[in-house]
Amino acid sequence: MAQNKRILITGGSGFLGSHLCARLLDAGHDVLCVDNYFTGRKENIRHLLHHPCFEVLRHDVTFPLYVEVDEIYNLACPASPIHYQHDPVQTTKTSVHGAINMLGLAKRIKAKIMQASTSEVYGDPSIHPQVESYWGNVNPIGPRACYDEGKRCAETLFFDYHRQHKLRIKVARIFNTYGPNMAINDGRVVSNFIVQALKGEDITVYGEGSQTRSFCYVDDLVEGFIRLMATPDDFTGPMNLGNPGEFTILELAETVIRMTKSKSRIVHNPLPQDDPTQRQPDITLARQVIGWEPKTKLEDGLVKTIDFFRKALEL
Repeated sequence: MAQNKRILITGGSGFLGSHLCARLLDAGHDVLCVDNYFTGRKENIRHLLHHPCFEVLRHDVTFPLYVEVDEIYNLACPASPIHYQHDPVQTTKTSVHGAINMLGLAKRIKAKIMQASTSEVYGDPSIHPQVESYWGNVNPIGPRACYDEGKRCAETLFFDYHRQHKLRIKVARIFNTYGPNMAINDGRVVSNFIVQALKGEDITVYGEGSQTRSFCYVDDLVEGFIRLMATPDDFTGPMNLGNPGEFTILELAETVIRMTKSKSRIVHNPLPQDDPTQRQPDITLARQVIGWEPKTKLEDGLVKTIDFFRKALEL
């Protein structure tokens, strides 16, 4: 990457955005963090506030934004079921109106723009593992549709702006990611299990725990973002970014209990509606195009994540 780019990160105080801000500042860029703090947290970026190349703007991406930058990472959107189902209309607006506004900005200033899409565009997949050419199996009227279909529509907008206006776009489909700066109350499986284990509470597993997920450590994902953004203009994606190592939810629960030395018991609750039974990325494209694959083993990443939550809970 060339040095001294002006880079806008929407959702910059969120879990992924805060790590991306730090990484780009370390690389010598000017970073503008934009967030409305619906799920983003000031604590995630507090250590960056005195950096001379870092700026923060409170702004909701459902409204237009007028700034001058070279690149845009569009990460703004609640990403956990608890948060995105809290206000599903706003979630859809953030994905769709937010994409329109950021694409309009990129068009005006001729910036390159990356969309943080999601593995949720695949829904409850009928093929395994999931490849980028798979169109998905999504319930368009279910309780998760505000996120799933919002992200799918955002992808549509990105590719239409690319075709119609020759915009330089990148689309990353993010699979389950974990690490420091996750919110305690976000309802995601890794944070749920760690917090429950550290508090000695029952570990809540939905169904039998046989559903699978693939867990990518946040530093690996951010590396994938940066490499994808640096690809030639004729490469747009979509590109899967995630860890192809597959674990059952029950295996994760047992690993967290062992690593935290917790006395928590595992209890089983009914499966939520439309919860995917399998989720594993095929990252052949990422390996071929950007030479990327995750380096962090699950337990190594969990050590850092558990330490973060232990401090956050002041245990």
